[in-house]
Amino acid sequence: MELDSIKFASMLSSELEVTLIAKSDTFISQEAPKSQEKNSFSLELIHFKKSFSFSLINSISTIIKEKNIKNVIFFGASELKSLYFAFLGKDINLIIRHGTTKHRSKKDILHRRLYSQVNYHVAICEHLAKNVEKIIPFGKNTQLKVIYPSLNLQATKNIDFDAKPHQPLQLLHVGRIAEGKGQREAIEACEILYQNSIDFELKIVGSFHEPYEKIFTQFLQNIQYQDSITLVGHTDNVEKYYLNADIFIFPSEGEGLSNAFIEALYYGLKCISYKNTSFPELQKLGLEFEIVEDRNIQSLKDTLLHSIIEIKEDKNKLKIEKLFSLSKEKEEMLKILI
Repeated sequence: MELDSIKFASMLSSELEVTLIAKSDTFISQEAPKSQEKNSFSLELIHFKKSFSFSLINSISTIIKEKNIKNVIFFGASELKSLYFAFLGKDINLIIRHGTTKHRSKKDILHRRLYSQVNYHVAICEHLAKNVEKIIPFGKNTQLKVIYPSLNLQATKNIDFDAKPHQPLQLLHVGRIAEGKGQREAIEACEILYQNSIDFELKIVGSFHEPYEKIFTQFLQNIQYQDSITLVGHTDNVEKYYLNADIFIFPSEGEGLSNAFIEALYYGLKCISYKNTSFPELQKLGLEFEIVEDRNIQSLKDTLLHSIIEIKEDKNKLKIEKLFSLSKEKEEMLKILI
C-alpha cells in the first residue's frame, strides 16, 4: 500500500495538484521524497501514535482546510475512525482503494457509520470487488469500481521468447515467504522432477515473514532435493530472475492480485497457479497460463511435469501492456475525481 500511494501521487500529479499525507518515521516517509524529485506532488508528514488520535484528526482536518482538498484517496483502513471525524462536515469525495483480501466483516453499526462517507470503493480486480461487497458496508451513494493497477513493465533487456529451456531447468517463485504464499507447495511439486531425474533449480525470491522462518527452514531440511532449492532473499533487481527462468510456479492460496505473477507472464515464463482468488479472472481477461485445482498438489505436480515441453511464449506481453497500463489506470481514476 505504501508504494501504491507514492505511485498514485506521482501518476496524478501530472494532471492535478496532489498532496501525499503520510505518517512520519515510516517507510513511506523515507521513500516518497525520492519520487518528489521527478514529480510535482507535495508531501505532508504527520506524527501520531494511536490509530484513534486527536492529533491525527486535527492534522488531517487542517491540511484539508488549508489546501482546499476535495478528493481524498485512502489506502488502507486502520485509521478510518480518526479520518471519519477529520472529514466530518466537509465536502469530500472520499475514495478507498482496496488491494488486499479482507476476512472480517465490517457491517456492524460502528463500521456502517465510519464507511457512510465513502463515495467510491475502488478494487484492483473483480475478486477483490466481490470481497468488498461481502465485507464492507455501503452508504446510500457509495459506488464500487474495478480499476486494474498499472505495472511498470518495461524490460531493460530484450526478452528472448525463442530461448530453449535452461540446463538445468530454471524454476522461479517470487513473493514474501509466508504461510499460504505457495513456496512450500512449489517445493513439494518439484518432487516429480526429482523422481523423473530431471535436473532443475528452484529459486525463491523474497524475504521471510519472521514467524514463519523457523517452520519453513525445518520443512526444507527434510527435502531430499534441497540442494536444488535456492533462497535468494530480497532483491532490488527481480528482472534478472525473470529473464533467466523457464517456469514460474505460484500455488498461492490467498492473493488479491499478484504483481509477481503478471510480471512473470510478461517476461514469457510458463506460469502455473492454483484455481483460486484472481487467477481465473486473469484467464478470462485473455492471459494464457496453466491453472490447476485449488490445493491439489498431485495435479500441480502433473502440470509441472507436462509444462517442461513448451517453455517460453510471447502470448501475454502485449495483452498485459494494454490491461495494466499507466495511461489506462490514470484515465479511469480521473473519471471519479471532482
